[in-house]
Amino acid sequence: MKGPGGYMARRQIPVIALTGYLGAGKTTVLNHLLRTPGARIGVVVNDFGAINVDAGLITGQVDAAQSIAGGCVCCLEDSGGLDQALATLAAPRLRLDVIIVEASGVAEPLSLARLIRFSQAKNIRPAGLIEVVDAANYFDTVDTRSDPPARFEAASLVVLNKIDQLDRAVHAGEGKAAVLGRIAERIALRNPRVPLVQAVRGGIDPELVFDVALAEDPEDQLPLGALMRAEHGSGTHQHAASVALPAPAPIAAGALVNLLERPPAGVYRLKGIVQVATARGVKSWAVNLVGRHIHVAAHAGSGEPGLVAIGVGIDEQAVRERLAETLSAAQGADSEGTRRLQRHARLSA
Repeated sequence: MKGPGGYMARRQIPVIALTGYLGAGKTTVLNHLLRTPGARIGVVVNDFGAINVDAGLITGQVDAAQSIAGGCVCCLEDSGGLDQALATLAAPRLRLDVIIVEASGVAEPLSLARLIRFSQAKNIRPAGLIEVVDAANYFDTVDTRSDPPARFEAASLVVLNKIDQLDRAVHAGEGKAAVLGRIAERIALRNPRVPLVQAVRGGIDPELVFDVALAEDPEDQLPLGALMRAEHGSGTHQHAASVALPAPAPIAAGALVNLLERPPAGVYRLKGIVQVATARGVKSWAVNLVGRHIHVAAHAGSGEPGLVAIGVGIDEQAVRERLAETLSAAQGADSEGTRRLQRHARLSA
């Protein structure tokens, strides 16, 4: 959906970590995202030759791919290998929309998230960690101990993949809903706020992950992506909903921070450009929220101010009312709110 916030200058490319236990379906999720029409995606993988990424999509749909040698990215002696790959993909000439780092099945999600967060590569920003779960074999693989896996603590989104296989993998006569409920309860013990989305063959709505540039492939490019979608199908997925509102007037900094720190129920992404009133005048900020990850940066580019909220199963009317409440907040200078906003900006730098 195009709306306020979709026009934001891409001075910093979002970097998304894609993790999951062995066999969860990470590469299937990646291939599904690569089939997004018009999206310009960079990919970082541990061993490019050893995973089953669609070659036609890598050479035609994806602008660049980088491989990291030396084993798991989170086991490298330092972040140099990942930094180099991210720096290469973040080159302005590539004009990428997003970079996805697909980790090996043995990668530690929290370690990978830290490597991305503290990367020395320029022109990038952390944009969340997607943990993929094999729902049909969850209790036989990833969650086999008394305590739920710590890996969920780093996740901003959990994809419950292979739910179509649950009918023949139910435990002790449980139905599909009961098994999914038990999985959700276990994940919530580690990360009570992380959103869960169900998937079949890795199909998740790309709008949850990145901004889709076009509805179809550009006419001046070889239609490899279109051919791959026709051959394999784009797959069905649980669709995300989005709510967009313009922000014609400056708002109070505290109201904006409150929205970012406590977004409406079900909202996974929140993005846009907002003018904020300060004691020294009006300042424009670009904001991005992914899960619990807040990114705030001063905005000096063009674009009409506004906010877009995205999520699965959200109450669109309630979200619209919350955005409207925030955007109509009194625009008087708010020193405490300004300090909180600037703190998020410093953490985002």
